Amino acid sequence: MPRTSSLRTQSVVAKTSAKNRRTLLKAGGALLISVVMPSTAQAAKIMAVRVWPAEDYTRVTLENDIELKTSHFTVKDPERLVVDIEGLELNTTLKELVAKIQANDPYIKQVRVGQNRPNVVRLVFDLKEEVNPQVFTLQPIGNYKHRLVFDLYPANPPDPIAALIEKGEWNKESDKNLAANKTELKPDFKLEPKLDPKSDLRTSGTTNDIDKSASKSGALVRMITIALDPGHGGEDPGAMGRGGSKEKDVVLAIARRLKEKIEQHPNMRVMLTRDGDYFVPLNVRVQKARNVQADLFVSIHADAFVETSARGSSVFVLSEKGASSTAARWLANKENAADLIGGVNIGAHDKQLASVLLDLSTTAQINDSLKLGKVVLGEIGGINRLHKGSVEQAGFAVLKAPDIPSILIETAFISNPEEEAKLTDDNYQDKLAEAIVKGVKKYLAKNPPLAKNKLA
Repeated sequence: MPRTSSLRTQSVVAKTSAKNRRTLLKAGGALLISVVMPSTAQAAKIMAVRVWPAEDYTRVTLENDIELKTSHFTVKDPERLVVDIEGLELNTTLKELVAKIQANDPYIKQVRVGQNRPNVVRLVFDLKEEVNPQVFTLQPIGNYKHRLVFDLYPANPPDPIAALIEKGEWNKESDKNLAANKTELKPDFKLEPKLDPKSDLRTSGTTNDIDKSASKSGALVRMITIALDPGHGGEDPGAMGRGGSKEKDVVLAIARRLKEKIEQHPNMRVMLTRDGDYFVPLNVRVQKARNVQADLFVSIHADAFVETSARGSSVFVLSEKGASSTAARWLANKENAADLIGGVNIGAHDKQLASVLLDLSTTAQINDSLKLGKVVLGEIGGINRLHKGSVEQAGFAVLKAPDIPSILIETAFISNPEEEAKLTDDNYQDKLAEAIVKGVKKYLAKNPPLAKNKLA
């Protein structure tokens, strides 16, 4: 073979080999990219859908394995909210959302779900009235993956006092009298003698009926407003018992019993921070109490610990100087994490309001809270073992109303099988509610509240 022909053949073979190597490298690179970066349509998966209707607002939650991108807009005549979710294909789980809308939902009439275009699912919420929608995402926490949340608030929320009047839970005439009177108004029950500080809290003092008539001098009756705060709710179940009990359900049941007992007294009324299974942010709970000019704030919870042997009831108040024990600090941190679990739209927070609620807690409020906590703890000690024989203190965010004596009651350990059984027992719930009422009455008899003007 001539030398020139041989060289030409070698050149062609070399070029062919180089070309094959480049092709192989490109194919390998493409394969690597497809493994490392799967397509969006394959990656996005709706794992659960949940709906939490309430008078305050309705929340719709989509739980998914990755964070989703959305856009939304409202449409008039009739009122609708339209949401487009990118990187998603319609599946059976998402279709379940249609059946989860209840007929008694205050804000959503129905929802329609469809594939708007490839990789984009459209949700259309047909609304019963104009809403102010908040659409936001939550990062994974606890047992939850990524969550896409739709909070539908009424565009024209009712005045809290007007809402209670409409329900028949507010005395119009009494409030007119209070608004016109600037002097101290005493409650319609007799003051108790002061307790001996060395005496046993469980037995000292007497309890006078709070519903006795006003004094013969014709003094105005001082209506007393108590804010009851059942902890957790909605996306946040709170602590879980081994028998399947959820803290959010137990404390709501106790709060409802307590409300009924308190309202048996004609000069006492109750506002529940939540009266159903939905989530209320911690600062909103405080603000609700201030909006109705509450005289007392009582937050109801059920404790839990990793050891099932832990047991007993506790009462906590706010601390300005740090927690009274390591356990109290741990519990406060756990309760304060409720916003992360329940899901708060950080972008919608009023930073100025949050600052006021966090920074204006007063020494006077804490001192009054300690007085209330001591008598309530003493009464609870008559029906259940106390986890600790004194009121504890820590930085609970829900107790930070600067002008309302506030306590947090850990009714028992739901993580203890014996106490879980108590917490779900009607008889124990009734005794517990009665004990709290007695403690509240003792506190008010010794510390009659002043007349309150309408808060600005």
